[in-house]
Amino acid sequence: MPQSGRIDRDRVAAIADERIDWRFKGLPAAAQGRTIGEVRGAGLSVFDFVPPLVVLDAEAIEHNLAAMADFCARHGFAHAPHGKTTMAPQLYARQFDHGAWGQTAATASQLRVYRAFGVSPVILANELVDPAALAWLAGELDRDPGFRFCCWVDSVRGVALMTEALRGASRPVDVLVEAGTPNGRTGVRDLTTGVEVADAVTASPALRLVGVGGYEGAVSHEATPDDLAAVRAYLTDLRALAEQLATRGHFDGVDEVIVTAGGSSYFDLVADVLGAPWPDGLPVLPVLRSGAYVTHDSGVYERVSPLGAHPRVTGPVLRPALRAWAQVMSCPEPGLALLTAGKRDVPYDIDLPVPQVLRRDGTARALTGEVFELNDQHTFLTHAGDVEVGDWVGLGLSHPCTTFDKWQLLPVVGPDGETVVDLIRTYF
Repeated sequence: MPQSGRIDRDRVAAIADERIDWRFKGLPAAAQGRTIGEVRGAGLSVFDFVPPLVVLDAEAIEHNLAAMADFCARHGFAHAPHGKTTMAPQLYARQFDHGAWGQTAATASQLRVYRAFGVSPVILANELVDPAALAWLAGELDRDPGFRFCCWVDSVRGVALMTEALRGASRPVDVLVEAGTPNGRTGVRDLTTGVEVADAVTASPALRLVGVGGYEGAVSHEATPDDLAAVRAYLTDLRALAEQLATRGHFDGVDEVIVTAGGSSYFDLVADVLGAPWPDGLPVLPVLRSGAYVTHDSGVYERVSPLGAHPRVTGPVLRPALRAWAQVMSCPEPGLALLTAGKRDVPYDIDLPVPQVLRRDGTARALTGEVFELNDQHTFLTHAGDVEVGDWVGLGLSHPCTTFDKWQLLPVVGPDGETVVDLIRTYF
């Protein structure tokens, strides 16, 4: 397996020197004016914070990092987790500690954050055709000869725009032909178009073709037999594109042909299809890009992940590492409680939060109920009784990618679920 990627450890460590002020919601008065490093070592309780807040579970994160590293090692895959999930360089460093080969980005703005922390290699799993972004990229490649980067292409027009914007660049930009699916997102829809795009890349003085890529998560969102069959068919087509381009000589002279897929729902199928033996002489580096695994969740990924509640592969299952805490602010009707959290605090794009725990007077117990609606700042909770104004409610969350972007600073709790042992800074 290739060696782990790199990140500027000094720059990551410097996050601890940032002072906490009014910009960071949920932080208690005791944290104001202190550095992140000082607060994470102060032994604070999350129940000293101002609700609502989202917290991370330290033990669950460590478990998940090790579980995915184990999966990739057993299946012979490099791992470039999609960092857009967290936009948290502290977590990127932890991923590199567990052997990650690189990081994945989706936009030029995300890429600039990565480069501010010296991250390399980076897969930009998207087309990049904006002249200003490409000019910045060319300058970054010049500034750091060790920076390894690739992005996707899916049209001859896109190749032409990149070529024009990169005219005069000192080294070519590596690209992968993206395989798409009908009625899906970006990506070529058939082998013929894929070959045409590859031919255009080969003719470009500014680009170098180094592989193929795609995203099977655009095919389906469930794990029924039909859904899994559709995902497998897509991955088979992606593999066929790579083999077709190799047969036509498009990878001649390329030391490492990147073939990449893998969200957080079907990485078992990615391992099956793209991890099967490749033709002799084709130096494929299979790269998995799963990113949400780092915290997993109590919703969509708990349902469909191969290492979730219904595992499809052997190995340690992932653990939810996200929880929101909110207080009961009102009980205006029997069986109804309003909580101090809303759409600006917790995700709601796939599933609504799930009530799990009620805490009163320092004692926690399981809570039976249902969240049926979110406003901007209110959560509507139905319950079976014994919920009072002032209680704390712990909520399980679904979809990490729309959780982290709501918080600039997230407390990490230790084994007791209460004591803050770290703070994770995000950069959205």
